[in-house]
Amino acid sequence: MSIGSVMSGVNHSLNNLNRAQSAQSSSIQRISTGSKYYSAANGASEYAIVQRMYNNIGSVAQSNSNTQTANSMLNVAAGAVGNTVSSLSSLKETLISAANGTNGKSDIAALQKSVNQTLAQINSNAQVTYNGQKLLDGSQSVQVASYNGYETVNLGDMSTAGLGLTDSDGNSNIKLGDLSDLGSAIETVDNALNTALDQATSIGASQQGLDYQSSNYTVMEENLYDAVSTIDDTDIAAESVNNASANAQSQVAMWAVKQGLQSLSQEVGALGGLNNHSRGAAFGMLY
Repeated sequence: MSIGSVMSGVNHSLNNLNRAQSAQSSSIQRISTGSKYYSAANGASEYAIVQRMYNNIGSVAQSNSNTQTANSMLNVAAGAVGNTVSSLSSLKETLISAANGTNGKSDIAALQKSVNQTLAQINSNAQVTYNGQKLLDGSQSVQVASYNGYETVNLGDMSTAGLGLTDSDGNSNIKLGDLSDLGSAIETVDNALNTALDQATSIGASQQGLDYQSSNYTVMEENLYDAVSTIDDTDIAAESVNNASANAQSQVAMWAVKQGLQSLSQEVGALGGLNNHSRGAAFGMLY
């Protein structure tokens, strides 16, 4: 056998060894990452598709989180508006009680005190905050960002001034000293109640819409995960078989390389061209 034919066999075995080790390395990566396309080298178009899908999943998940956070803020606002509605209902009852002709001056004074306390409570409701932001003083709106745009939920001024219960200087428009003004006061409270109820229904409708959006995002995220799983998930059982096969091929190729080098050593040794030290170095590269 010539040295050239032996070298050709060694090179062939080395190529087989490289291919087997590369296949085994790729198989181990697929098993460890759980992904068939963990890099563009494994399939450029598939990798790009998978990465875009993961990007969409992240966007949808964040959109879902945004709707839920916005809903939490609106829950706080809705609770405060609900308290204001209750306060206005109580205020109207107080006015109707004050209109009764059986009340003495001390009774009217007590009722006026109750009115003032109710107005103070309404202003307190309007100062409710979320993450340091006042929600119902007329300065706030809730902007909900999603992967396909923005939605804005407007919040009105639920203070006594915003509801027309006090003037711009904070003076009460609800005074019980003159019974002839009670009819106008009751109308003022009715108007304020209608405004508060409009705000409550507006918030409720927005929350219902956000709930629907959140449910849609959840379903969308699940479907995207299913889709990317179909494309990218590694079949661990099948890949384990591939890994075992690549490992066996690697062992066979390694054995063939060793045999080829032994044959090469013998051929060259016969010609006196390879000393013992060189042969030992050649074999050492395999271990």
